[in-house]
Amino acid sequence: MGKNLVLVSHGLFCEELKKSTEMIMGPQENIYTVGLLPSESAEDFRVKFEAVIAELDEFVVLADLMGGTPCNVVSRMILEGQAIDLYAGMNMPMVIDFINSEMIGTELALVESATNNICHVNERINSDDDEDE
Repeated sequence: MGKNLVLVSHGLFCEELKKSTEMIMGPQENIYTVGLLPSESAEDFRVKFEAVIAELDEFVVLADLMGGTPCNVVSRMILEGQAIDLYAGMNMPMVIDFINSEMIGTELALVESATNNICHVNERINSDDDEDE
């Protein structure tokens, strides 16, 4: 795989999302995590994030929440001129889309994969029941 993926979040969400994705997709050596712990400041988070990306050539960053400290720290780095591809609102379909696009060489469609996997299951079930009648 060419690109790397860096998951950033409040707490251990990024680490657990990686583990959950690996249950489906297998071990992923090109996915890194940087969590903001309750005892850490934005500057502490930035130091950890910079240490991770220092080792990477090409990478995409997924953040848990637009406007949260992890996303804001990376956004600030972008505003300072760093070339970082950042998406907020990460979820498992986005991580799986990244893995699949790297495996089969397709274009990333992270926003599309995230939004296409959101549905109200009750409505889906009820509409399927209506179609069966």
